[in-house]
Amino acid sequence: MTTSIPETESNGHPRPDWRNPLHLLAFGLGSGGVPKAPGTAGTLAAIPVYLLMQPLSPLMYGCVVLVMLLFGIWLCGRVAQDLGVHDHGGIVWDEWVGFLITMVWAPPGWLWIVAGFALFRLFDIWKPWPIDWLDRRVSGGLGIMVDDVLAGIYALVTMQLAAYLWL
Repeated sequence: MTTSIPETESNGHPRPDWRNPLHLLAFGLGSGGVPKAPGTAGTLAAIPVYLLMQPLSPLMYGCVVLVMLLFGIWLCGRVAQDLGVHDHGGIVWDEWVGFLITMVWAPPGWLWIVAGFALFRLFDIWKPWPIDWLDRRVSGGLGIMVDDVLAGIYALVTMQLAAYLWL
C-alpha cells in the first residue's frame, strides 16, 4: 500500500493518513491524534484492550502481548517511515504494549488499573536509566517500542511490589 505525502498538523508534525489501516493502528485507533498529551490519550485507549484481555490465562495474555510487541516493532517503524518522523508523538501502539506489560498479573479492580496507568505514564515520561539511554540510541521501530516496553517492565515490577506489600 502506498501513501501520499501527509499534510502537516498545526504543531508541524506530519498528519497521519486515517484511511491507512496501519496509521490507524499505530495511532491507537485514533487516540494518538489528539493535539495535547497523545501518549496519555493512547494509554487511556489501551484500558479497554486490557479489559478485553483480562480474562485470558497468563500464558495467553503473555503470548498476545508478545505478538503485539513484535508486530509493533514493524508497525511503528513503517508508520514512522511513512510520516518521515523517527518517533511521532501520535504513534501510541508502543504505549498500548507498555501498558499491557504493566498490567501483567495485576490484581483485579479499578484501583489497580488506575495505579498501572499512573505508574506506566510516570516511567514513560521520566525515562529512568537505561530507558532514556536506549531511547536516544536505538532507532526504527525497535527504538520506538523499547522505551515503552522498559517503562512497562518498571511499572510492572513496581505494581507487583505494591500488590505484595498491600495485599
